[in-house]
Amino acid sequence: MAIAKAERLMNLALCLLGTRRPLSKRELRQSIEAYLEAGSDDSFNRMFERDKDDLRELGLVIETVESLDGEVGYLARRDSNRLPPITLDAEEAAALGLAAKVWQQARLAGAASGALQKLRAAGLPEEVDPYEPHSALEPRIPVHEAAFEPLMLACRDRRPVVFDYRKANAAQPEARHVEPWALECWRGHWYLAGFDRDRGAERVFRLSRITGRVRSRGARFTAPVPDVVTVRETVASWAGETADRSALIRLRTGAGYPLRAKATAVRELGDGWDELEIPYGHGLDAWLVEFGPDVVVLEPAELRADVVDRLRAVAKG
Repeated sequence: MAIAKAERLMNLALCLLGTRRPLSKRELRQSIEAYLEAGSDDSFNRMFERDKDDLRELGLVIETVESLDGEVGYLARRDSNRLPPITLDAEEAAALGLAAKVWQQARLAGAASGALQKLRAAGLPEEVDPYEPHSALEPRIPVHEAAFEPLMLACRDRRPVVFDYRKANAAQPEARHVEPWALECWRGHWYLAGFDRDRGAERVFRLSRITGRVRSRGARFTAPVPDVVTVRETVASWAGETADRSALIRLRTGAGYPLRAKATAVRELGDGWDELEIPYGHGLDAWLVEFGPDVVVLEPAELRADVVDRLRAVAKG
């Protein structure tokens, strides 16, 4: 957000919170310097309506009141915009302090540190140190992808983004225009759920496959954001976690430990190969391709064909 706009929003919020009676557009324009500098009434009206919507989106409760003579006014009552007191017992404060320990990296480190200072004031015992290096519990959420921070901010600010994305079966990345909804970590990998404008549908993207820089776009979202974004459920179904069939594969000895962890049966074949039976669901072909020459699909035939097609696409480049 530009400094000028942030200052304008702050001044508008202070005016609405500081008044005891509704203020008309005319009065607000005379009270805020940026509105006085608006070139025309139409320009001011557009600016004011955008600012009012932005403040409401940030959580400020703005009332619209019509007077007896028909003039419309605005105000933000303090009792409607005051948070209730927050109290924590020692166990609750300790649990939140431990949760803050997860984010000791990237942009979130400063926010976590500041939150801990507030927790101290709210009752977190001084002897409880969530950063104690010898703690038996060491929670960590790894964030190695450069795309995480810009996507986190884009999700927060509801800003569309553009990035280059390489699918598992593609040799070259392609540009994707996405309205980001939510980020979630699943089995050590970060995923983004959002609306893919090019395909006109919801999609989930693995951050490690995003190449280059994430670019923001100034336009607003075109698709509604669902109340519940099921990132894990979507990724789990793609990875075969909800599978009701089985596949038989040959796996090189000493390789493919994630596949071995999913296997329902393992048989040693000798000559450096094992035979595994694993759950077969949507997206299993893309996952098997990642193991390259260490995996050979035996059955079913359609899964083998899908894996071969993906490998040929990668080989063609």
